[in-house]
Amino acid sequence: MKKALILINAYARLKSSLNQSVRLQEEFEKLGVKADIKKNNIDTAMIIKGAPVSFIKDYDFVVYLDKDKYVSALLEKAGMRVFNRHDAIRVCDDKMNTHIRLSGHGINMPDTIPGLLCYNKEAPITEAMERIELIEDQLGYPCIVKESYGSLGQHVYCANNREELLELMEQVKCKAHLFQKMIVGSKGRDVRVIVIGGKVVCSMLRVSDTDFRSNIELGGIGQPFDLPQSFKEIAEKVAEVLSLDYCGIDILFGENAEPIVCEVNSNAFFGAIESVSGINVAATYAKYIYDTIYNKK
Repeated sequence: MKKALILINAYARLKSSLNQSVRLQEEFEKLGVKADIKKNNIDTAMIIKGAPVSFIKDYDFVVYLDKDKYVSALLEKAGMRVFNRHDAIRVCDDKMNTHIRLSGHGINMPDTIPGLLCYNKEAPITEAMERIELIEDQLGYPCIVKESYGSLGQHVYCANNREELLELMEQVKCKAHLFQKMIVGSKGRDVRVIVIGGKVVCSMLRVSDTDFRSNIELGGIGQPFDLPQSFKEIAEKVAEVLSLDYCGIDILFGENAEPIVCEVNSNAFFGAIESVSGINVAATYAKYIYDTIYNKK
């Protein structure tokens, strides 16, 4: 019997997260693959007697809908095929790492400055005055302040002046973070593109009238969108560089409507984009995995 394991976060409660796993389970079963959904709090993999051991060897592969990079690393080292692969999940989970990995590949991204590492919450922000001046000189206002770890548009902030910048820097100084130039012409709108197996599957325009972020979970609205060739090409290049089986790429509009890559999500929810685009994302992803595992050439 063909068997798959779909692992979700141990604390998963979001309807969109649970829907993702159920939809994939349904599509796998249409292909003759029994797919179990389990929370990532079971004994999936551990280090026993100094070596990684997987406790889920009865499964042919794992669809990993979590960001716990330690378990994905252990599963892979124990010989399990994981979708996405561990390194792709690890790089996408850290926004600064994503930016670094994509740099040098001709991929247009917002100008970005890494945040300083701070171990002491009592240290005054004024000690970082040179970095503050660099941000103002290179990025200007408004500028975006992002924690390196976060999903659904959370932990992304906007500073309109030095006072707000200092407040945000104080808030995030002991966390991994970065600063980016705001793409003003794309404020409150972007394009979400789903790429599977290196090919664009569907896209939608996300628009918000109330927030500089366009995330659906923050009140943004998804709309049908005719994806330009330049957006398609850059999305597929991002997926190739990051070695992603599946991803959702958020693309901003530059001054001349040119694509600017904002973020990459290795576990992008697809409920909204399935509804907007009419494309069965779950079926496409399940078929790609099926062919990768069972129809090897």
